[in-house]
Amino acid sequence: MDISKPGTLANLEAAFGGESMANRKYLFFADVAKQLGNSELARLFRDTAAQETEHAFAHFRLLHPELVVADPAALSEEARQQVLSRCLELAVEGETYEYTTMYPEFAAQAHADCDDGAVAEFTEQIAESEQHAGLFRQAASNFGRLTPIEHHHADRYSVALEALQGQGAAGESEPVAGLWVCKVCAVIYDPALGDPDSGIVAGTPFEAIPDSWVCPLCGTRKANFIPYRQPVLLPA
Repeated sequence: MDISKPGTLANLEAAFGGESMANRKYLFFADVAKQLGNSELARLFRDTAAQETEHAFAHFRLLHPELVVADPAALSEEARQQVLSRCLELAVEGETYEYTTMYPEFAAQAHADCDDGAVAEFTEQIAESEQHAGLFRQAASNFGRLTPIEHHHADRYSVALEALQGQGAAGESEPVAGLWVCKVCAVIYDPALGDPDSGIVAGTPFEAIPDSWVCPLCGTRKANFIPYRQPVLLPA
């Protein structure tokens, strides 16, 4: 397939995105069905999600033929390193885009959608406007929380890439004072910011947060937070 043509390339990227989204969506539906006691429907959603994964993989192989390995045993050590390095390079690229461009722009748009003009428009339907404004505020808040997470992911991939290239060993720093990270979704609690949406004012140390507090992004309990450590490259 010729992906040098921009139309074909754009279609492949869109198809990969669509199939990937379908996979996660169906897994979410499977979880809902399981919670509601319909195991048969949950299994159907999981089976379909697996099929969508294969569709996405097929598209991604066409987008990145350099990652297609027909015979792993035939690869030299250098060739193996090149493939793994390319995977990490793409991971760093994606995470960096998310924290430098995507989420900051999404957060700005979410705030913009709550401007005076939008409020004036919503006054015709007060109940709906309040609901929308709340959703927009929640979206802006979530996008803001995701920005440092993607930065953290990019840093981890960068360190892994450097370690793969023989520049050292991947490791972690000593705990960063005051910062705690969620083991489930990687949200980072910063006492300088607090969690105003949950009534935790700025300046509140993590230890002072009530045990009933939950992660603002994934909803897991406070006990699933651990001291935050930065990814670092250690001497080999």
